[in-house]
Amino acid sequence: MEKLPAQMTVIGISKPGGPDVLLPETRPVPVPGQGEILVKVKAAGVNRPDVAQRSGSYPPPPGASDLPGLEISGEVVAVGPGATRHKVGDTVMSLVAGGGYAQYCIAQDAQAMTVPPSLSIEEAGALPETLMTVWHNVFERGALKEGETLLIHGGSSGIGTMAIQLAKAFGAKVIVTVGSQDKAEACLKLGADRAINYKTEDFVAEVKASTDGAGADVILDMVGGDYIDRNYDAAAVEGRVVQIAFLAGAPKASANFAKLMVKRLHHTGSTLRPRTNADKAAMVAAIEDKVMPLLREGRIKPLMDSSFPLEKAADAHRRMETSAHIGKIVLVV
Repeated sequence: MEKLPAQMTVIGISKPGGPDVLLPETRPVPVPGQGEILVKVKAAGVNRPDVAQRSGSYPPPPGASDLPGLEISGEVVAVGPGATRHKVGDTVMSLVAGGGYAQYCIAQDAQAMTVPPSLSIEEAGALPETLMTVWHNVFERGALKEGETLLIHGGSSGIGTMAIQLAKAFGAKVIVTVGSQDKAEACLKLGADRAINYKTEDFVAEVKASTDGAGADVILDMVGGDYIDRNYDAAAVEGRVVQIAFLAGAPKASANFAKLMVKRLHHTGSTLRPRTNADKAAMVAAIEDKVMPLLREGRIKPLMDSSFPLEKAADAHRRMETSAHIGKIVLVV
């Protein structure tokens, strides 16, 4: 067993602001507590919440690391008391409540998953946050079933590209909205049945046209704003609209709620980071049961956009903020 160093390099947020506030720091290597493991990070996914935290609008939950980074992959180098699922030397990927932008990171033993041979270590580092977000929101909250239609806004994002693959694997029809032709092509290549360019097409009309007027059974929305009212128009009777972000700006909108009643819609939503460890462990157990076989077979894997060395985290954030990326951005340690 390798001797652990006392100190490590991390990428901290020096003050709220643009990508330039992400600066290397030296910190003590953390010690895993009850039910925790220490992972020597090989790859760390970059996600929208990291950008929000950096800019000062998404503080970490109480008790979590103040460092950005919500998903990692790497090697287990120490285990805390009560951690029995993983042992030193195992290669794992895990959701974390923060701290991923570092050489070492604490993970919950119950939230870490063994990396299947079908995934590279970079792909593994780009998977847990996205996979858990999609699984919980589309399948647990949205209750997407075989034969139903899923509408995904932001189809070419990390979450969108994972949602396309999972929904198709479980027998649903998939419609996505995207902002360019190359994003549309990427989504169709992953299996989407229809890609709507929201800059040139009205997604409500196009969804209706693609479903013989019925509308979408489940809508995964990360945009908000005027999409909320339009989602009610695009939804099928008994449709489920699941809100996971508000990229359009403020989390406020005006909508005609009569449509909720007339169509008997459900509008729900969730965030992953503040959920209890028990909640997250339950999601991991469901994913290991339902999705891990697909991952092992190579039928599902994260679509990778780009990778950056840890010390170039600012460049990774710049890439994400241009919205030019298709799929996942990852930091390699």
